[in-house]
Amino acid sequence: MKRSLIVVFLAAVLAGTAMPALAAAPVEKIQSMLARPPILCGRFDQTKQLVGIKKPLLSNGRFCVVNGKGVLWRTLQPFPNTLRLKRDEIVQMQGDRVAMRMDAKQEPVVRMINSVLFSLLAGDLSQLETLFQLDGSVQGNSWKVALTAREPALAKAIGTLALTGGAYVKTVTINEASGDHTEINFSALQSGSSAMTAEEGAAIE
Repeated sequence: MKRSLIVVFLAAVLAGTAMPALAAAPVEKIQSMLARPPILCGRFDQTKQLVGIKKPLLSNGRFCVVNGKGVLWRTLQPFPNTLRLKRDEIVQMQGDRVAMRMDAKQEPVVRMINSVLFSLLAGDLSQLETLFQLDGSVQGNSWKVALTAREPALAKAIGTLALTGGAYVKTVTINEASGDHTEINFSALQSGSSAMTAEEGAAIE
């Protein structure tokens, strides 16, 4: 369960942030293609294939990435569920009830993931280069990037990532160490303060 929370937050942050420096890709080109709005919200459609289960798990909802504040990931179907990440914690909400709270001070993996997420948001490339092996390419107005975690704990939590996009990340594919496979597609993206509903703004404060 904890790994699943980490995966969706990582995907949401990657959807709304500039990419890290790439040793084997045209860094300046990719970064110049990406928009960097302080607030980005949109729709996500997620397909998760679990090992040993033929039928994939489908879900969809809305996400918001707010620079300096955190990430809100609201699953609307098949079951309402809200995840919120801030610098020092991850909270899972079911209605008005806190279903799970993970304190970064007590969970080493959460602390590592938080560090990665907020490094991405802040554009701090130095730590990302130490944690990931990066490879990517650009073709026309599109790009693709592969990230492989160097640290065993990070690799166990995330596995490998593959991203495609243009001005924003369009798809995130996550191959977990367990063999589970997740693909997330982002659409209907909006930026700026009007992108968030009043409810979303209050939830991320």
